[in-house]
Amino acid sequence: MISAPTIAQGSRAAQDTPAVLDMEASGFGRASYPIEVGYALPDGQTFCTLIQPAPGWTHWDESAEAVHRIPRAAVLQRGRDVKDVAQHLNEHLGGRTVYCDGWANDYSWLAALFDAAGTRPAFRLEHLRTLLNEREASHWHATKDQVASELRLQRHRASSDARVLQITLQRVRAASSL
Repeated sequence: MISAPTIAQGSRAAQDTPAVLDMEASGFGRASYPIEVGYALPDGQTFCTLIQPAPGWTHWDESAEAVHRIPRAAVLQRGRDVKDVAQHLNEHLGGRTVYCDGWANDYSWLAALFDAAGTRPAFRLEHLRTLLNEREASHWHATKDQVASELRLQRHRASSDARVLQITLQRVRAASSL
């Protein structure tokens, strides 16, 4: 879990803060598949797990590994079964709209995960950009860089990325309301 202040459940900030999801993958393109999923809930709690490749998921891009720094061997050894991951996501995210910053990729990888698990997501995935006005969007990248720097994250992981996105959203919204 990331050491950042959590938001009290029931507070206005928690109500205005969405669940955020992030995924890491074996690469990009049609043959890529999810290798890790993480999320941050409105109260600041995070979850992250590696995903065991489903049968037929064989593509591995060394350049993607250079970004996420998750070796294929770790995914093969410690990844959870796709059915278990899909069930966990549905249990904890069901009924929500969950946001991500790389919707086109994350949507494809999430669809691959649920297809391999033989089920459907019980939640809706949307792009974070839909939550931002133009002023907030103009400050997004600088604020995100600042949040990531403040958190001093040691590893590029899906749950850490989701939490950075969530805190960034809170900050750009707060700055916009001043």
